[in-house]
Amino acid sequence: MGLKTYGTMAVDWENRVDFDRLRRERLARAKALLKKSEMGALLCFDMNNVRYITATHIGTWAQDKNSRFTLLPQNDEPILWDFGSAARHHQLNCPWLGERSRAGIPLLRGAMSPEMGRAENVARKIKVELEKRNLHKEPLGVDIIEPPILFALQREGITVVDGQQIMSDARVIKTQDEITLLNMSAMMVDAAYDELYRAMKPGMSENNAVGLVSKVLYDLGSEYVEAVNAISGERCNPHPHVFSDRVLRPGDPVYYDILHSYMGYRTCYYRTFSIGYASHSMVDAYKRCRDYLDAAIELIRPGRTTAQVASVWPKAQEFGFPDEEAAFALQFGHGVGLAIWEKPVISRLVSLEHAHELKPGMVFALETFWPSTDGWSAARIEEEIVVTETGHEVITKFPAEQLMVAGAHYFTVNGPLPTTRESEAAPSQRVVEMVEASAKTEGVGVL
Repeated sequence: MGLKTYGTMAVDWENRVDFDRLRRERLARAKALLKKSEMGALLCFDMNNVRYITATHIGTWAQDKNSRFTLLPQNDEPILWDFGSAARHHQLNCPWLGERSRAGIPLLRGAMSPEMGRAENVARKIKVELEKRNLHKEPLGVDIIEPPILFALQREGITVVDGQQIMSDARVIKTQDEITLLNMSAMMVDAAYDELYRAMKPGMSENNAVGLVSKVLYDLGSEYVEAVNAISGERCNPHPHVFSDRVLRPGDPVYYDILHSYMGYRTCYYRTFSIGYASHSMVDAYKRCRDYLDAAIELIRPGRTTAQVASVWPKAQEFGFPDEEAAFALQFGHGVGLAIWEKPVISRLVSLEHAHELKPGMVFALETFWPSTDGWSAARIEEEIVVTETGHEVITKFPAEQLMVAGAHYFTVNGPLPTTRESEAAPSQRVVEMVEASAKTEGVGVL
């Protein structure tokens, strides 16, 4: 194993994650791509981009509010506008920002109504900084933006262009410290799955599983449990992508996707189990699902392409969907970093015609799905992979080579029940004879 897993504390006796280096290298990547572009500056509202550029964070409660923004001018350092008290905190505790951390409040996704003038206030702040650097006549790249702010910038005479691709491209190759943090984030999910495996049994609900996983992750130092998709029984096919209060039963298939953040770095990590025992059709579905995943993993090395990886996956029509858009994300690959979905995207929907080369430092998740022949159960597995100089390394470590059976094994007078069995077994020869005999005796025909 080439990648290291450290403890979550900083220590003086071991060289662990170097956060100063992380900050410097991330900002340098963004600056380098901005310098190659036509843009005079880059304005970011996406909190993941804000964190990448400024190395600041105020809690995931702000993730969906578009309430923070940063301006990265050509050949200069970033300026951050944040909630007033947070801006002051950054001034005191983030010396890499200092006075460039300032108070600034936009629209809060429409909570501030137009007559309050917040859009115009944001636009003026940006124009002032651009004019100071003689960049106000250059295109301004923006990642995501509320329409009133876009219109206010345009009224100030600023040309707004798409800046999202610069940040997506900056984030596609991970630094040494980013890879370490992603590996440590996956380590926490390894532990959550271990606890979950030991706890699952009939009577446990999907909600219970979500709560258990969340506690394990927060206890280990997760800053944000984004989602725990818990899908069981007849809910497995088609995949609903959301947990419920359904209660686990003997023989149920159940799969989970655990998404959380450690120091900003995410996981997307599926595992499938069966409760008590599994049907033959479920075992077969799991093997098919695993084979497709392993075929994709086998192809991961520098110089290969996303088209080559996607080509080993089945077409949508082979597993019950009319086209690739309808089956999107069931046979899927995506970058993982400060967001769940980053470049590169690997899918038959786009990759065969728009291939991207795999390069060292990419970190992505590969996930596959396969429905059982029973029409309602299914398997879902996912691994996270780092592209290395010579090949790849899988950083998701909880066992998934074969379908795992959770819960207590059941025993009869003849010994343990097999873990591969049908909920309703075929009738024994003795039962067949009883039915036939009763039909003759009572004169009742049996079809």
